[in-house]
Amino acid sequence: MAEPLNPFRAVAGGVLVVVRLTPKAGRSRVGPVVAGADGGGVLKVAVTEAPERGKANAALIGLLAKTWRLPKGAIAVARGATDRNKILRIEGAPASLMGTLMKGIAGNR
Repeated sequence: MAEPLNPFRAVAGGVLVVVRLTPKAGRSRVGPVVAGADGGGVLKVAVTEAPERGKANAALIGLLAKTWRLPKGAIAVARGATDRNKILRIEGAPASLMGTLMKGIAGNR
């Protein structure tokens, strides 16, 4: 059986998350994890806000913070602020974060 796709990568002081954002969706939702262009995992996230003046990014951070029960200030867009494909950085201890993040999407796979 193939190893499940993983959009998370532990780094010093936190975790990077590869995200594919869909703005202006019918409803906000997190998941599933799909294969990206490079074969790695990508977490699909949809938000209802439009991609103007940072509204979709703010909604993305708010939704993930609520899903993972993390403070909004712990999540930041590291790359792709104006692109659908983003890399988010989540501050914290990588070992404990990885478990929290995986549980947060386990039911959405």
